[in-house]
Amino acid sequence: MTLAAIILAAGKGTRMKSALPKVLHPIAGKPMVAHVVAAARALDPGSITVVYGHGGDQVRDTLADDSLGWALQAEQLGTGHAVAQAMPSVAEETVLILYGDVPLIRPETLRAFVDRVDPQTLALMTLTMDDPSGYGRIIRDADGRVQRIVEQKDASDAEKAVKEINTGILACSRAFLDQALPRLSSNNAQGEYYLTDIIAMAVEDGLAVEAMQPEHAWEVDGVNDRVQLARLERIYQQVQAERLMRGGATVLDPARLDLRGDISCGSDVVLDVNVVLAGTVRIGNNVHIGANCHITDADIDDGAVIAPNSVIEGARVGAGCQVGPFARLRPGTDLAAGAKVGNFVETKKAVVGEGSKINHLTYIGDATIGKDVNVGAGTITCNYDGVNKFQTVMEDGAFIGSNSSLVAPVTVGRNATVGAGSTVTRDVAEDELAVARGKQRNIGGWKRPQKKD
Repeated sequence: MTLAAIILAAGKGTRMKSALPKVLHPIAGKPMVAHVVAAARALDPGSITVVYGHGGDQVRDTLADDSLGWALQAEQLGTGHAVAQAMPSVAEETVLILYGDVPLIRPETLRAFVDRVDPQTLALMTLTMDDPSGYGRIIRDADGRVQRIVEQKDASDAEKAVKEINTGILACSRAFLDQALPRLSSNNAQGEYYLTDIIAMAVEDGLAVEAMQPEHAWEVDGVNDRVQLARLERIYQQVQAERLMRGGATVLDPARLDLRGDISCGSDVVLDVNVVLAGTVRIGNNVHIGANCHITDADIDDGAVIAPNSVIEGARVGAGCQVGPFARLRPGTDLAAGAKVGNFVETKKAVVGEGSKINHLTYIGDATIGKDVNVGAGTITCNYDGVNKFQTVMEDGAFIGSNSSLVAPVTVGRNATVGAGSTVTRDVAEDELAVARGKQRNIGGWKRPQKKD
């Protein structure tokens, strides 16, 4: 059967106490509703429709996905009303209803869930809780068949004692929804059109209601305030850390690791505390990443060592490289095998050849560095004139003395040497020595200025 997904994301989220719509608050650096969209998309549905309301333009602009359908719920009249707004755009045979503030539902759970649906069977996601307070209760008959859902505010004392609750996630045929939604009433304590009321309608119409519980309770946890948001963030991070560890990585403290994107990791990788991996990061085998490193959109090859407190963004680190501590690799940096970028070095659009060393206190921008080049401490490539950027080239075997400024565009030739303290404005040919500094004068008898009493 063809499948449509409807994601309810119109709520204001008053308890978040934020101008940002609730569903846009992030889990792992991504809006929570985007996690729900990704889970739905994994099922390959014919359509995904997001029902939006509060902050609707912001929600649409943030997701910015042409493949999504949109339905406006201008008035917040309940979940049944919200689903009704999306139905005109649904043509598929089966409809799956999800929630933009329930971000950790897994695709494999949803696949098993929708497989239970046929024209005569409605699937309902439930959960058994020790403390069901605040949730709608699942009411079953003497034979254990689901009969209806009663909301907490409408429940009797006996119904409140039931521990099986409604998660809100359900799937059924479009044909049933089309005829059930117009029959909903707002005659309840909230004055809203409850989607949950269609369960009793399904039973009356002779449909089977098949309840399913997720493997993990956190999959159906919703977010209503920032405390719950933080709790789900840590659950997400724990799950991701366990995935890496099962793949052969050592995570020294899973509670102090943050993964915020598409992260792949080889075997025998060590991730120290407070490492943040964001965007798309590929880590090879035998890589060691020290404490407090922040790595975004990077490719790190086998055997590389990233020392503590380093920041890497949009860069490639070759096999066996050493980076840091306190290094910053900015976008466009490409380190070949065995290169070394040491403490307090910043690189940007820099290609660094095999075995080359930039050990400390240096800025290298818009540069191409060959093999076995040594760049001394305090070296700066002067690559920007206020309008344009220019290239610096250091060919194989070049040696740049400490405290040198290379004013681009400039080339230091193969095996050439730049004397310490030089400001180089012209090309240096192969094997040449360039010394460009003022003549030293030593003035005898000079007295330092003295402070007056």
